[in-house]
Amino acid sequence: MNILFVMYDQLRFDYLSCAGHPTLRTPNFDRVAAQGVRFDRAYVQSPVCCASRMSFYTGRYTSSHGASWNNYPLKVGERTLGDHLRDNGMQAWLIGKTHMAVDDAGMDRLGISRDGVIGARVAECGFDVWTRDDGLWGKGPDGAYDRRRSPYNAYLAARGYPGANPWHDHANAGVEEGRIASGFLMRHAGRPANIHEPDSETPWLTDQAIAFVDAQPTDAPWLAHLSYIKPHWPYIVPEPYHALYRAEDVLPAVRDPSERIDPHPVFDAFQSGTVSAAFHRDEVRETVIPAYMGLIAQCDDQLGRLLDHLQRTDRTRDTMILLTSDHGDYLGDHWMGEKDLFHDPSVRVPMIVLDPRPEADGTRGTVCDALVEAIDLTAAFIEVAGGTVPEHVVEGRSLLPFLHGREPGDWRQAAISEYDYSGTGHAETLGLAPRDCRLFMVATERWKFMHAEGGFRPMLFDLRADPQELNDLGASADHAVVIAQMYGHLHRWARRMSQRTTISDAEIAARRGASGGKGILIGAWSEADVAPAHLSDYVGPAPDLPE
Repeated sequence: MNILFVMYDQLRFDYLSCAGHPTLRTPNFDRVAAQGVRFDRAYVQSPVCCASRMSFYTGRYTSSHGASWNNYPLKVGERTLGDHLRDNGMQAWLIGKTHMAVDDAGMDRLGISRDGVIGARVAECGFDVWTRDDGLWGKGPDGAYDRRRSPYNAYLAARGYPGANPWHDHANAGVEEGRIASGFLMRHAGRPANIHEPDSETPWLTDQAIAFVDAQPTDAPWLAHLSYIKPHWPYIVPEPYHALYRAEDVLPAVRDPSERIDPHPVFDAFQSGTVSAAFHRDEVRETVIPAYMGLIAQCDDQLGRLLDHLQRTDRTRDTMILLTSDHGDYLGDHWMGEKDLFHDPSVRVPMIVLDPRPEADGTRGTVCDALVEAIDLTAAFIEVAGGTVPEHVVEGRSLLPFLHGREPGDWRQAAISEYDYSGTGHAETLGLAPRDCRLFMVATERWKFMHAEGGFRPMLFDLRADPQELNDLGASADHAVVIAQMYGHLHRWARRMSQRTTISDAEIAARRGASGGKGILIGAWSEADVAPAHLSDYVGPAPDLPE
């Protein structure tokens, strides 16, 4: 089996037609869902790019791997998906984005060269790199956001696009009266990007994926992490996708004036920030969301192109396909823009898995409502590769039983997500020290709960009575019992074994009592207290003293 692990950046769980969006059409996402299982309640381990991705790539919670915000390095000692798969004979390749920051200090301390295979893999989150492009080639007075070389910019230069940064000037900008209309300015979202559509980012990465598949031998299993840059902002898309959707296709914002009346202080800080304030305006939503939908339509078309190629080359029979996202996008819901907090538009993601093996025939086209976490994919991929999940390292649980119609009876009762916002301006607004800028989500079948460090009250939503999460019950005395139950879930999770990663439970059990066989006898009073075999080296005639 091969694995095609496709991730989209900032794709909401409900912006697919198979998930019920009434105006957006995504026939190729729907095509995969019709042949696989769509997990309807999948949550990421942090609603921000880097922290979420590092959980996908390690199978571990954010507080376990430590890369808790964008550009926070992943510790050099963390085992990754690529490490686990290579242990089981499967290669792991990257095509696109990881947003991974290198632990340079750790590599230097251990003397790991970046020029060797080991160092290259450590620096690339455990992957071998077919091509890496994180798709954020912004530049300002303080320099470039990403100082690495852009392979996409090199591609555009080879195609004849001028300038030092065609990623911005062409792929992510339009034209206004002969001048660059930057996609970073959302008023330009309705313009077509100044690029030939086949040269834009999503088709380019699809080209890379097709080239990768064609280069692989049929007898060597691989995982290809095809990590698209879109529909992440800048919200601008080439023609004809810029005109596919209009303001009439935009759904009303899921928000209520009551959310602005005495809100939770952390929620208030985020919904009052610059990005959220922009999305309070209808003109912003009516301009941006059609472009966002156009970006998704382009992603869908390119997925169809890739699926067709797999079918033509007879790779659909031996390739598992996984479609997901690193987080969502509020788009004005709950008076918010971007991601960051734990309402469904931010923390809940699409997750569709197609297993071509006969064992999955009974679940094709079904929807699973179990509480799923992003880290469950690492466990599933290890099993697909033929391995046993190292539970002392990987904190997720395999999804394969759901795919094969064997729902486990002891599946989790609560999903957990975390967010460290200490690096944001909101922390300064709230006057918090970095250690107090931590949020924790607990989601159960009925309830959504948020605990905030720093002495704040919790937030609580009754998903049965209030599925749109508009009525915060965190200050309700009538829900004290429920709040206590949610803290119980959080406390049980916090007591997990997360840092003893060098030795498994099975190895520990095998070592119990073994020291006696190696001559370490503790607490014995006489020979009667010790197995005779353990004394074999300690009995016999006493040796003479040296002269």
